Amino acid sequence: MERTLVILKPCTIQRGLIGQVISRFEKRGLKLVAMKLVQLDADILREHYAHMVRKPFYPIIEKSMMAAPVVLCCWEGIDAVSVVREMAGATNGRKAAPGTLRGDFCMSHQENIVHASDSIETARVELERFFKAEDYCDYPTPLMDYLYAQDEL
Repeated sequence: MERTLVILKPCTIQRGLIGQVISRFEKRGLKLVAMKLVQLDADILREHYAHMVRKPFYPIIEKSMMAAPVVLCCWEGIDAVSVVREMAGATNGRKAAPGTLRGDFCMSHQENIVHASDSIETARVELERFFKAEDYCDYPTPLMDYLYAQDEL
């Protein structure tokens, strides 16, 4: 099973969309294995967005991501990284397809509901950044036989 990071951004928290966003991942069949509410600081954001720190728009990202707490989530499932990315939609909410999180819930390229890991390797690095081994809950779910065919497991 693949794991991926999803960050529910401050705009999601401020707009009261936490439940709706989490519900969409649950309804899709992804399994929530870790979650916490945190206030991000400049140090962790510079690490997380290291590839953008020198960009002229980085201060906007930092201010946005520190405006309120975020919800950090680890979702698990077959092809979880690509499934979550498709569910998130295009980065710019104005260009995101209806039915995606961004297409349904936002109009911005920054205030765009979620951060989602863009590859398996990035997910691994990002999850290590935000979660410790003891943060994960490994639990059986009776739904597996109804989410996947036996040859997929």
